[in-house]
Amino acid sequence: MGIKIEQVQSGKKAETTASLDTLLKKEIRLFGKSFSDKKKEQFYSEISVLLKSGVNLKMALDLIEESQKEKDRKIIKELNEQIIKGSTLAAAMEKDSNFTPYEYRAIKIGEQTGQLNFVTNDLAEYYQRKNEQRRQVISSLTYPLIVLFTAFIVVFFMLKYVVPMFEDIFEQNQVELPFLTQMIVKASHLLEVNGIYMLLGTVAVTIGLRTSRKKEWFRRYSGRISLKIPVIGEYVRKIYITRFTHTMMLLTNSKIPVVNGLAMVREMVNFHPLQKSLQSIEADILQGQRMSDSFKKHSLFDKKMIALLTVAEETNQTEYVFKKLYAQYSREVEHQSKTITNILNPILTLMVGLIVGVILIAMYLPMFRLSSVIG
Repeated sequence: MGIKIEQVQSGKKAETTASLDTLLKKEIRLFGKSFSDKKKEQFYSEISVLLKSGVNLKMALDLIEESQKEKDRKIIKELNEQIIKGSTLAAAMEKDSNFTPYEYRAIKIGEQTGQLNFVTNDLAEYYQRKNEQRRQVISSLTYPLIVLFTAFIVVFFMLKYVVPMFEDIFEQNQVELPFLTQMIVKASHLLEVNGIYMLLGTVAVTIGLRTSRKKEWFRRYSGRISLKIPVIGEYVRKIYITRFTHTMMLLTNSKIPVVNGLAMVREMVNFHPLQKSLQSIEADILQGQRMSDSFKKHSLFDKKMIALLTVAEETNQTEYVFKKLYAQYSREVEHQSKTITNILNPILTLMVGLIVGVILIAMYLPMFRLSSVIG
């Protein structure tokens, strides 16, 4: 998704010659979540570079659009058409399912405060870290997943063809199967008889979770449960605290009052426990309580944040404190992501080895007993 900077001057001339009627009459269809996080990283990075170089937003989108593939070009062109009609970039992104509330509300802050280039650069860095974390997870889990998939195929073949063969041989020789082998045989029969129902049940549960994920009750319970999972819960907490400090850094840098900032963050961060905590904190501050005292009431925020917020109140350095907190939590999330992947890798490998080992033992036990019977 490279930008040809040398086309900026020619782009200014081409801008006036584009037919508005032609653009508005074209039918644009967006296809689901085709705008991946990797593309978003490049998209926001390029917008930031062009805006800093003095190019206006429409021309920046024109230049980015030229370097896209057909599907992505339609997304950028739709944004551009909305801007031509008089819409803001944030409003245009809000109408497109490819962009999240966190993105278009951050863009809205940038447009309202005149710091769109700063916000887009920050979004580019956010997606860069997110993509790097995903690459680390994929790299760490690739080998165990390949082994798990291979083991599943082997187990299926053994349960489907090898185990029934041994079962017939033992029945003919009137020899009882070992207990472990009996369990494997029962599992094979259960899978054969109820496999279709298990598959349909899995599909139904998946569809139910997807349709319920935006409902209040689901967000409330899923948020609470995710925080209570060992290791993973702390990781999830830090991810959303990082987003919170990131957004507050943007808002305080734009000289937006803390109370107004908390209300805006509550709309941007889609995590129910954090939203409820911020709602309570906002009410406490409006009643005259100190910000640090309000944060202290909620276990979601650790002692380090409370201490720095106390310093921010005493020194009137809220912007600087949120910037430091964001940097610290970003490093902690990155480190914890590497730690979790390093732990999951041997655990998954051990689980795969255990499953394969149990199946092999279940297969070899009948062989030993059969050899003694034949002998």
